Amino acid sequence: MILVQNCRMIDPASQTDSLRDILIGEDRITKIAEAGTIDPAQITKEKEDELRILNADGLIAAPGLVDTHVHFRDPGFTYKEDIHTGSLAAAKGGFTTVVCMANTKPTVDNVDTLKDNLTRGKQEKIRMYQAAAISHSLKGQDEVDMAALKEAGACGFTDDGIPLTNAAFCYRAMQNAAKLDMPISLHEEDPAFIKNNGINHGKVSDALGIYGSPSIAEEALVARDCLLALRSGADVVIQHISGISVDIVRTYKKLGARLHAEATPHHFTLTEDAVLEHGTLAKMNPPLRTEADRQKIIEGLIDGTIDLIATDHAPHSAEEKSKPVTEAPSGIIGLETSLALGITSLVKPGHLSMLELLEKMTINPARLYHMPYGTISEGAAADFVIFDPDEKWVPCEYASKSSNTPFTGMELTGKVKYTVCGGNVIYSDK
Repeated sequence: MILVQNCRMIDPASQTDSLRDILIGEDRITKIAEAGTIDPAQITKEKEDELRILNADGLIAAPGLVDTHVHFRDPGFTYKEDIHTGSLAAAKGGFTTVVCMANTKPTVDNVDTLKDNLTRGKQEKIRMYQAAAISHSLKGQDEVDMAALKEAGACGFTDDGIPLTNAAFCYRAMQNAAKLDMPISLHEEDPAFIKNNGINHGKVSDALGIYGSPSIAEEALVARDCLLALRSGADVVIQHISGISVDIVRTYKKLGARLHAEATPHHFTLTEDAVLEHGTLAKMNPPLRTEADRQKIIEGLIDGTIDLIATDHAPHSAEEKSKPVTEAPSGIIGLETSLALGITSLVKPGHLSMLELLEKMTINPARLYHMPYGTISEGAAADFVIFDPDEKWVPCEYASKSSNTPFTGMELTGKVKYTVCGGNVIYSDK
């Protein structure tokens, strides 16, 4: 048993923000009461189980974070990350539930690969879900058997990393996902507009002597797929949105489309200028864009157009990232810095309240993916993160197998102290 004493409990699902004690028995939350009112002596008198007390004075207890967009690179690319090291990184960052993307080798486009990943994921201390591909081998031509994959345990569908350029194929996939009541997530970059991916077409690409990736590459597909979402009735996720596309999503949401949009911490924190400072460590798809684009993302987070914060945790080896900017792969790790970046870039400047930030990192993604998590309430799964919202720290060592991030050495605010999943402390900063 675990007793969390004197925490500031924030539960977005019930809009609760107050001082509480939380008692955990086995894998469930058994009691929530006013701070200081649960007597440890009485518990040990009534129960023979050993009681662990976590003193949470000055700390926030929130539902375990849920990240619906991670790459654990397993199977096929385990020199970058694997299910175990990815799970350790998630726990260190306060995440108790993640959704892994399908662009592995082999691709998660069949039941056998899906079941293998899920079986191995169950051996870890976090809760690992798996999205399946939309198309076989991510080629955007032949649709997978969505019904069979759902039956086998897939939680959604995505060809993440590769856009669906065939509009009719994309529309049929949305329709089929809608019939199954499953979310479908889309990487929105039309390659016809891109000469060099990962770097915004603008002043920085000019300084590097390359063309880069213009924002219209994203906007064109977002506009198309928002219309297809409206017509199909599917729950469509616009992944890692990077700027003016926020306005397009907002418009179609008002028309009734069941749209969801992700914002990554790097897109709401950094601009294209980071590439000049950090080189390939700031290269990602879609690229970091201008300050005006960053402000668009913040506006979308404030008004709810963007309802999800996801990391797009994308590990790469040091050797890969040391290649020239036009050759190095895109992507950065993000699980271990996500909460702190949300506090540093959104809460501290006053853009979002702590409750609003956590809503986009807990209950919103959990509900979209039909997960029974994302809330702190009596009888609910004992999954939560305990963190100091004011502690300053500097990322320098990672539980991830990779360290490709521009945030190394940057002072951040907000430090995870404990992560609890299924009633067990799976990470402790103590």
